[in-house]
Amino acid sequence: MFAIIETGGKQVKVEEGQSIFVEKLEVEEGAEFTFDKVLFVGGDSAKVGVPTVEGATVTATVEKHGRGKKINVIKFKRRKNYSRKQGHRQPYTKLTIGKINA
Repeated sequence: MFAIIETGGKQVKVEEGQSIFVEKLEVEEGAEFTFDKVLFVGGDSAKVGVPTVEGATVTATVEKHGRGKKINVIKFKRRKNYSRKQGHRQPYTKLTIGKINA
């Protein structure tokens, strides 16, 4: 059984026991988090939401919080003596999917 959930403005396909990385959630490590925005539940009988599936939830356990790899943002204009360099590290939350309730 799998489900498609929405979190952080993105859609993620999840299965039970899977580990996923999502935008940072304000939840403590080791705590349970429940996703209410379930867009699709697949398996033996598929349920499609309009826009979400009524009564469907996905529970997950927060493993850790962290920051992703550094990316460098460079602005450059030739012949104008202009260049800027900026770095960015996106925060994330690592979750383990526990149960899909459909």
